[in-house]
Amino acid sequence: MLRMKKIEDFIDSHKEEMLEDLKSLVRIPSVRGSAQPGKPYGEGPAQAVEKARELMEKYGLQTKNYENYVVTGDFNDREKQLDILAHLDVVPVTADWTVTEPFEPKIVDGRMYGRGTADDKGPAIAALYALRAIRECGVVLSKNVRLILGADEECGSSDLAYYYEREKEAPMSFTPDADFPVINIEKGRLAKEFGSVVEKQRRGPALLALHGGDKVNVVPANAWARVKGVPAPVVEQRIKEDTTGVQFTMAEREGDIEIRAKGAAAHASTPELGKNAICALLSFVADLPLKYDANWEVASALAALFPYGDTDGRALGIQMSDEISGALTMNLGVLDFDGNYWKGEFDSRIPLCGTDQNVTEVIREKMERARVIMEDGGMTAPHHVPADSELVRTLLDCYEHYTGIKGEPRAIGGGTYVHELARGVAFGCMSDDVDNHMHGDDEFVLIDVLTMSAKIFADAICRLCGTEQ
Repeated sequence: MLRMKKIEDFIDSHKEEMLEDLKSLVRIPSVRGSAQPGKPYGEGPAQAVEKARELMEKYGLQTKNYENYVVTGDFNDREKQLDILAHLDVVPVTADWTVTEPFEPKIVDGRMYGRGTADDKGPAIAALYALRAIRECGVVLSKNVRLILGADEECGSSDLAYYYEREKEAPMSFTPDADFPVINIEKGRLAKEFGSVVEKQRRGPALLALHGGDKVNVVPANAWARVKGVPAPVVEQRIKEDTTGVQFTMAEREGDIEIRAKGAAAHASTPELGKNAICALLSFVADLPLKYDANWEVASALAALFPYGDTDGRALGIQMSDEISGALTMNLGVLDFDGNYWKGEFDSRIPLCGTDQNVTEVIREKMERARVIMEDGGMTAPHHVPADSELVRTLLDCYEHYTGIKGEPRAIGGGTYVHELARGVAFGCMSDDVDNHMHGDDEFVLIDVLTMSAKIFADAICRLCGTEQ
């Protein structure tokens, strides 16, 4: 179509400007900080919001700053049809970057490096340039599209909660903060703390302490335990017999034995890709001659509830799956025993067939039988926009047109910016075959993917909002 050819040519001819605008955002260290008056997430996110407002206003959008929680830009003053949501905040950085400093964007071999280039300032700029191209090519939209740029996606999306207390959800929404082609299903989530208190062991062989994991949404790669009264040869033999693939080592310290487990990290939504050091260590400890120790009994009970290799909740009695959203996953992410108290956290991603009745309460009952108490509260419900909806079908058509690849809607275990929206999906900008180092060192975005995404977004906007010429 001639209209889209004109828009595509505009995006290509303004690529350098798009990259300079992206650099201006990446230079702002928009990691969440301490709240200040008028700056709920600190100085950096507020600066990013203001810079985004300047850019949107520069390219003809009608802007509104919602107290530095979010900033919005409306294409026109007609009935709103579409919201596009992206975020300007970024995760913290380390000193281990090698290509450039995190907030000094640099282009190397068709990639722009810098924190936020992929997550999510690059996609935000792609959406902005889609709107700029539509406007400057003289295309009149029949309905309005609003670009919503938030400042707290990485720490819980309180920015959107603030915004949607004041504004209504659009009939259609998408966020360019995930993967192509379209993510229309996001599993539910049950992440809970649990604990147990037992009498301190006075005499005899005993489990003295155990610790593993730091974040519940990460498969723990490291764990350790300390025991007393167990002969070193017994521990050495248990290490030799282990078949988990987790690496165990031991050391004697002041008459006690410290056992360390080294596994492999993975995201909690894909626990099968990791090696859970906590689960392996619990099974290890459960096999030691500590049967008269009450703390060993708790460790053994937890080993039975979270056995190594059980990433689908089978032992807890919650294994389930459905055709369109896949299988339930379970990750024991954090566990700590200091000699007096047990405290842990697990993270389960739940398909559409899961409910509080067949997941939450089943786990609670199983834990209570083992003298372990789980905190109150239910799960976050799964999110689903039907695959045959106009929104999903249109976005898939746009993706297929520009990539030549057949697209199918997908389900994921993670959650995106639109999880709480009834009519929202994730759409771009990344793909599974490229590791953009999101949340890691040397994060980058492929420049060709960014320009292609701007074209795909422009096509989607025109189709969903309608044009008058």
